[in-house]
Amino acid sequence: MIDARFRIRLPPDLYIADLSEAFPDATFRLLSGVRSGATAKELGEVLTPAPGSVAAAFREHDAVDAYEVLERTDDRLLTTYETTDVDLYAFVEAGGFPPEFPIEVRNGFYEFDLTGTREEFDQLRETLETSGTEYELLSKVNKKRADRLLTRRQEELLAAGLREGYFEVPRGCTLADLADAVGVDKSTASGIVRRAQARLIAWYLTDVTAE
Repeated sequence: MIDARFRIRLPPDLYIADLSEAFPDATFRLLSGVRSGATAKELGEVLTPAPGSVAAAFREHDAVDAYEVLERTDDRLLTTYETTDVDLYAFVEAGGFPPEFPIEVRNGFYEFDLTGTREEFDQLRETLETSGTEYELLSKVNKKRADRLLTRRQEELLAAGLREGYFEVPRGCTLADLADAVGVDKSTASGIVRRAQARLIAWYLTDVTAE
């Protein structure tokens, strides 16, 4: 297994690239997102000393619709919105790996962790290099499978499922309840739990990590 962290240049025409470069001291965190055709609905957080200015820039951007502030403090915004910029999702799907939230964006770059097999790691690097995308490998650690079988997000969902009773018979909570407990949408929670279960079952039965 490989535990790596990447820093990748965002396409210049993405709304989040525009906003992060306009506010280079801010940290934009995509907490959850669901793509549906030509649009995506997202839950985002911004850590910034100028929340009012950031909120105004969001509302004025041509690619952002239905923008709503859920919570605002002196240095933080929690928002939901819809965007027509779905290139990030297309890129992630082309890379052969699902997005693991949160995704952090700063000044035109986004950072994320990838924990996976050598094949998954090599596939991502090949996709980046073939597309000519500017990127930096911030860290890379080879680990024994037992050290990091699951991603951090998968571990978080499974731990919450145990805590909330999702895996009990009968279940102590629904999938929607589990998703709410960790702050993601239902479809994202379902995908993460399914992939985590597949890896655990494959490791237990065959000692081979599920691809």
